[in-house]
Amino acid sequence: QVQLMESGGGLVQPGGSLRLSCAASGSIFNIASMGWYRQTPGKQRELVAQIISGGSTNYADFVKGRFTVSRVNAKNTVHLQMNSLEPEDTAVYYCNVVTRTAGSSWGQGTQVTVSS
Repeated sequence: QVQLMESGGGLVQPGGSLRLSCAASGSIFNIASMGWYRQTPGKQRELVAQIISGGSTNYADFVKGRFTVSRVNAKNTVHLQMNSLEPEDTAVYYCNVVTRTAGSSWGQGTQVTVSS
């Protein structure tokens, strides 16, 4: 099994920044991807950004140029640097890790609220 520990959510004013972190532990073998999704009430969970094994990245159109996903391989940690935050970015953000042995695992979610 894979355990994910998220941190870094909170309340920020529009235009501000937050950095989310997710540390993976347990059966971390053959990681295929690490990344972040978000969900608001009544909507499906959607991809925000992910980093694929080998280093390539995928971003949702709504965050391009504002968010950056990065990974520290030695620590099995993935970060999401969020800049120029907008009220529309308010959501619960979930860490996701996919391994070739354990499949897809999810964190418990961390609330990000963008409000003045």
